[in-house]
Amino acid sequence: MRTDIAIGILIPFIGTSLGAAMVFVLKQNISENLQKILTGFAAGVMVAASFWSLLEPALESSAALGSLSFLPSAVGFLIGVGFLLFLDEVTPHMHFDHQEEGPKTGLKRTTKLILAVTLHNIPEGMAVGVVYAGFLSGSAGITSAGALALALGIAIQNFPEGAIVSMPLRAEGMNKGMTFLFGVLSGIVEPIAAFITIIAAGAVVPVMPYLLAFAAGAMMYVVVEELIPEMSEGKHSNWGTIAFSFGFVLMMVLDVALG
Repeated sequence: MRTDIAIGILIPFIGTSLGAAMVFVLKQNISENLQKILTGFAAGVMVAASFWSLLEPALESSAALGSLSFLPSAVGFLIGVGFLLFLDEVTPHMHFDHQEEGPKTGLKRTTKLILAVTLHNIPEGMAVGVVYAGFLSGSAGITSAGALALALGIAIQNFPEGAIVSMPLRAEGMNKGMTFLFGVLSGIVEPIAAFITIIAAGAVVPVMPYLLAFAAGAMMYVVVEELIPEMSEGKHSNWGTIAFSFGFVLMMVLDVALG
């Protein structure tokens, strides 16, 4: 595998690891406003990445279909949402708030939290893998800089996510070293998912628009199902919405400037 691509698929994992490392810096609990800010920022980054880094190249790569060029993107997007919905149904699931009981699966809260975050990281890894596969195929109008922009955007999103995850684990009584380790392990699925997607996508270039839109749908599911409710719950506050706006603009700037 090319060095630049290997680095690209590792960047989101590095973002998660750095976020998990905040357990050594921050106090035991994250304030409600800070959690809203971090979650809103992450949601903004993911929404912008879904549009500019995934759906736009998906539409461009199927332009030859004329008035039906929307079809691959629409189908892929809905399959991506359905896939995450299915995973949510069959996997023990829990919101980021460590005080929420979640479904009665018999698992500890910390175990549910780790599984939930790992689940969220799968579509992000797939998204990076699909974009790099599109770059390698040369069929989706994706540049190396554009793929790097998506990887950086997801890494930025993963940093607050890593902090949001590691701090509740620490609050549950887990020591800092183990909390950091579990945070890192929850992110290792990203480069693995990216690598598998690159290998698989290389053999199915004709369905690249579907794969790009699939990744976008999966990411948007996470935003709507998890991040937006998290940034809006509790006492009314505009911090989450403001952070969402900054995250969206930052990702848009990265994608346009580097793409």
